[in-house]
Amino acid sequence: MNSKLILVNIVRWFVLLLFQILLLRNLSFYNMATPFVYVLFLLLLPFGIPNLLLYLIAFITGLTLDAFYDTLGVHTAACVMLAFVRISFIAVTVNRDGFDEPEPTLGNMGFKWFLFYAVLCVFAHHIVLFFLETFRLTEFSYTLLRSLTSSIFTLFVVILIEFIFYNRKAR
Repeated sequence: MNSKLILVNIVRWFVLLLFQILLLRNLSFYNMATPFVYVLFLLLLPFGIPNLLLYLIAFITGLTLDAFYDTLGVHTAACVMLAFVRISFIAVTVNRDGFDEPEPTLGNMGFKWFLFYAVLCVFAHHIVLFFLETFRLTEFSYTLLRSLTSSIFTLFVVILIEFIFYNRKAR
């Protein structure tokens, strides 16, 4: 990774975490849909990042959110799960040998691939997050519905942010 890509990702980490903590922390629609746009940082990390470093970054990101949300490891576990799903999905769908693009953005990968990638990663993150937060199976349907609505809301905001910063790859 070059130094420009590292600097861009550090700035992206700070901006998305500040946006999440300062603006979106108390935004919730009837306690059913809560956006967690900080996951965009983990989604947009470069393809070439080593898996151990990705897990470490996901752990630190989740730990930072846990410190501000007063949740004991819930965001950390969800971020590590997102990293696992991301690694698995990219290993299956992307051929790393002939691939020149550094990041899995909407402009680089196309709308269909990015949407499927984001849906899978965000839903896995939210399932772990809300089920660990609730930690009861008696509220299974409510927690599942809450995970689904929050995932849809988060995906809407993530896709909106991606379209705002959309940079189509020159082919």
